[in-house]
Amino acid sequence: MTHAQPTRDEERLQETTVAERVVYQGKYLTFRVDTVRDAGGGEHERELVLHPGAVAIVALDGDDVLLVRQWRHATGGALLEIPAGTIDPLADGTPEPPELCAARELGEETGRQAARWRGLGAFWTAPGFTDEYMHLFLAQELSPLPGYAGPEPDERLDLVRMPWRDAVVAAERGEIHDAKSLVGLFRVARLAERGEL
Repeated sequence: MTHAQPTRDEERLQETTVAERVVYQGKYLTFRVDTVRDAGGGEHERELVLHPGAVAIVALDGDDVLLVRQWRHATGGALLEIPAGTIDPLADGTPEPPELCAARELGEETGRQAARWRGLGAFWTAPGFTDEYMHLFLAQELSPLPGYAGPEPDERLDLVRMPWRDAVVAAERGEIHDAKSLVGLFRVARLAERGEL
């Protein structure tokens, strides 16, 4: 992901990295501490979680949305979410295109494929500490994925189908706590308001 050069107004906010120290290198996450210099010359430490990027999919099957309920160890409970997953590296080490990742994750988590895809934008998930950048997609005209044998062994989840308007209401009532799912559901609701769904 490339970053735009700061505008003249942003220069006073800019921090320049002067040192990096990798604390831990995991399977797909890297924990790093950067020393940065601000525009006034002061130095500070920033703790970062480096992430390869991810996708999230609002999967509409007619008037229903397909959600997954899965255990999230960090929260100490199960969350209701839209399907999502991490971008994998290709054989040459470059990241897979988000569109391919979205199709793969939709199939792995729901057993469905989509005939119609639409990009709904992208966003930083938690820019205070991670560079994870999530690409959001709308998947429609769903059909069963041939040969689907269920989720991956390390992904224990339940598929939940509900009218997408009910999911939006649940999100508005605070019953859905996952940020990517809130973004996706509210984005689809806005498209519907404008007659673009």
